[in-house]
Amino acid sequence: MEILREFLEFELIRVGEYKILVYTLVTILIIFLITKLILGLIKKTLFRKRKINEFDKGNAYALFQIIRYVIWVVAVGLVLETIGIKVTVLIAGSAALLVGIGLGLQQTFNDVLSGIILLSEKSIKIDDILEIDGDIVKMQSIGLRTSKGLNTDDISIIIPNSLITTNKVINWSHQTKKTRFRIDVGVAYGSDVDLVINTLEDSAFEHPDTSDRELTEARLVNFGNSSLDFQVLFFSKNIFRINKVKSDIRRIINKKFIENNISIPFPQMDLNLKSNYTEPLKKIKNMKT
Repeated sequence: MEILREFLEFELIRVGEYKILVYTLVTILIIFLITKLILGLIKKTLFRKRKINEFDKGNAYALFQIIRYVIWVVAVGLVLETIGIKVTVLIAGSAALLVGIGLGLQQTFNDVLSGIILLSEKSIKIDDILEIDGDIVKMQSIGLRTSKGLNTDDISIIIPNSLITTNKVINWSHQTKKTRFRIDVGVAYGSDVDLVINTLEDSAFEHPDTSDRELTEARLVNFGNSSLDFQVLFFSKNIFRINKVKSDIRRIINKKFIENNISIPFPQMDLNLKSNYTEPLKKIKNMKT
């Protein structure tokens, strides 16, 4: 025991009044291991299969993230106290420095506070499908400063948390399992309106990712400058890949329009030349010949 005590009290480093003993390193290691053990037990408890049914996976993840950050802050504080650095004195002595850092890292702190809001409020969870600045993103993780999502091109995007909390964000996952979408199309004047409506509805419902034939609806929405403007509305559960679904439906519509001799107009322009400009043009033409 005496040898063990001498080994633990062996001085490794001394800086002024501060010294680091073998005992200090062992204590830091024990704090680190206990912290990892506690976090592992908490994570295992939250994500147990029998708990997942009662506890939404996104809520469990958010709760674990908050607990993890709190425990690590406490662990770091204990490590500093073990080394001999008083945390309260350190904070008080560096108040002016912290103010300067706060001003310089204002956006970072904004992101961190936004992350705390997201994790505690739980308005956005893992696997939620969001529309941010016109991009459709599937959330993969929510961190303290940034979150990570996967867009429809399977590209991972790092999103500052403040972008989610301060901007208008559409959470498609807050809807029911199916969501209504629309496709706009114009047809030539003189087309059979009833035939167009039936063709649009049949085209939309023909796709396997659409549901509820009774709720699939086509409408005549406007008399455009060069076309009758229609809109077909349909429900689908495939929210994340909806652009692919819309593309497929447009192909079906185009095919059925050809079969039913329904024309999709395209912009045309008539060019009229005034008589006082025709003579100079004829002269130029004669000069070239």
